Formats: sequence, structure tokens, C-alpha cells
Amino acid sequence: MRFETFAMERWQSTYECQVDCNLSESGVHPLTFAELLDMTRLEPDDLLLDYIQSDGTPRLKETIASLYQDAASENVVVSTGGAEANYVAMWRLARPGDTVVVLEPAYGQTQGLARGLGAKVVSWELKEELGWQPEPGSAAEVITPGVRLVVVTNPGNPTGSVLGDSARSELLAAVSKVGAWLLVDEVYSGAEVSDDADAPATPSLWGNWERTIVTNSLSKAYGLPGLRLGWIVAPADLHEDLWSRKDYTTIAPSAVSDAAAERVLSADVRPRILARTRGIIRSNLPRLTGWLSDRPDLFSFRAPDAGAICYARYRADINSTQLAERLRKEKSVLVVPGDHFGMDHYVRLGFGSPAPLLEEALSRIADLLKEIAPSSAPSRLSAVG
Repeated sequence: MRFETFAMERWQSTYECQVDCNLSESGVHPLTFAELLDMTRLEPDDLLLDYIQSDGTPRLKETIASLYQDAASENVVVSTGGAEANYVAMWRLARPGDTVVVLEPAYGQTQGLARGLGAKVVSWELKEELGWQPEPGSAAEVITPGVRLVVVTNPGNPTGSVLGDSARSELLAAVSKVGAWLLVDEVYSGAEVSDDADAPATPSLWGNWERTIVTNSLSKAYGLPGLRLGWIVAPADLHEDLWSRKDYTTIAPSAVSDAAAERVLSADVRPRILARTRGIIRSNLPRLTGWLSDRPDLFSFRAPDAGAICYARYRADINSTQLAERLRKEKSVLVVPGDHFGMDHYVRLGFGSPAPLLEEALSRIADLLKEIAPSSAPSRLSAVG
């Protein structure tokens, strides 16, 4: 196996702790450890810093299973973050010579893994003009006999879009017709843009097709990336194989993270943490969309359905990586260039930071834009899409 450089993660990991304003993140501002202890009532004196069962403790697996229709603990493998969950699932599913279809634009991990494992990656495109939905009928056109695996992120990254009912139906019909596996990263489920803090999360694709694996983690919707705790929900007959592959990666999750996750995902704590996330998104999104809408000659965008990210197209004579580099070097602001999703003249802007930091970052971006695109002076018009 030979894996290509994961450009977006190299970009973030290298610079996110070196800038004043980090808008490269797709989650909300994390909880502090004190806030976590307060919300979960964890008792540090009860936490033994030992190895735990390497696929997750029975209590946590049961708690995770309760979030999915007809799932049981035998369907669950706990991982060290969503990245390991995706890695282990791809390692199991993608083989040399296989065809892997990926709904794009998308976070680049699974594409890089597929190519590193010797598979061929085929893009299934989301259309901006359709609100970042796939073209009707396109699922059957790209998911054809011989396709081994289809990878979807729902809600999406970088678009923040949620697959509509017709797209979901077409996807499920296509994979079932050809017998393909379906891997769905659902890490932004629960981080929906909604005025109703109690609105249901994006429905999982688990339980609709027998060859489905879903992954998730505490990093995005729960605001707990530092716990590095994720999970896989898969057919029970894959459990042993997926678990055994973890023996070659991190072996076991952190005992502290496992205990915290069991509380975080419990019926009494989970709604409160998701309400916090939605509150941050609901408060900050208008700040960003208002700023973008003030510059209609420069930006066009569709507001996200979920996640603290907005994927905006810009009209200026500068490559997206060059723009991101100038923002980093000259303004100490980090954004994700569209080049990392194979799309120049786009930027992914995270808006989950504390409001004062977000506003400072936008002010600094505006200062640079005045140099790059003098016509970008604000004027109040509405967003597109």
C-alpha cells in the first residue's frame, strides 16, 4: 500500500495551531473538560486508566446501537475517532482492482485510501445548481454492475447539504440492484441548521440495505474532537473482521473517552449537547451569510443544511490555494481552499468559532479582499441558492 499525501489534513495539521483565526474547522467550538464533566457527571476518581475491551466497552456499544434502527452491540466497533472508523471500513471493503464510487465534492480521506488500496475511484457529482444534490437519475448511471463500493458523506462536507428523499431512494435502489457495499460517513448528523433545538437529526442510511456500513464520531456534532472517539455500525458478520483490523491500528480506544462517550450519547445528555451545537450554528451562520451576501459581486453560495461549514464560490483572479496562503501569511486566518476538493475558486469557511473570533476573521479576510478584488466593497443583496 502506498498512500498519497492527504493535502487538506496536512494543511490543517500544519497551520491550525499557528494562526490567530482558524476557519478551517468544520465543527463547533469544543467543550472544555470542565464543561464535559459538568454535563455528564463523570467522576474522575472512578476512571481507571487501563486498557479496555478493544472494540469498545459493552455499555458504550449498547448505547451506540440504541441510536440506530434494529442495531445491536454486535453491529458496533468503537474506534479512535471517525478517521480510524473510515480507515478500518475502507481497509475491509476496497480491494486492488475494485471500482469505488465517491459522492463528491467530499472530504478526501476515503478517496486517498481507495487509491492506496489499489482501487479505482469514480466520482459521482453533486451539482451546485441543484443545491448540492446529485442529478436525478445519475445514481443508476454511475453505480453500475462491477462497482464494489459507494462512499457517501451525509450531511456533506464541504457542501453542508443533506441528501433529499429522491436522491436517497435512487442511491439505495442503485446499490441494491448491483449488490454494492455502501459506506456512509454521518459525522455531521445532529449538527443541522434548525431553529428547533429538538428537531430530529438527519436520518441514518443504516437499516435500508443489508450491505451498509455507517461511521460517526464525537468530533463534529458533539463538539468533542479531543476525545478522539468514533464508531462503526456494520453487519454483525463483519464485526470480527473489522475488530481484528483495529489490532493493527490503535488497538483500543481511550478508557477516558469510552467512559465519556457512554454518558455523552445517553438519552439525557445527548440532546443537551446537540442543542448546544445547534445553538452555535444558529447564532453564527447569519454572521457569515450576511458577510457573504454583502459581497454579491465576489461570492455566491448556498447556506448549509448541517455542519458549521459554508462552501462559497468566489470571483477573483487568484487560485484558491494562493488565496488561502495569503490569508494565512498576511492575515493569520486559516481557511480550506477549494483545491483540496478538486475545485478551484471555492473556499470552505468554518463558522463554529466563538462569535468575536469569527467576526475578527471575516474582517481580516475583507481587508485582503480589498487588495485582491477592489470591487468587493459591501452592498446588501441576498444570497443565491
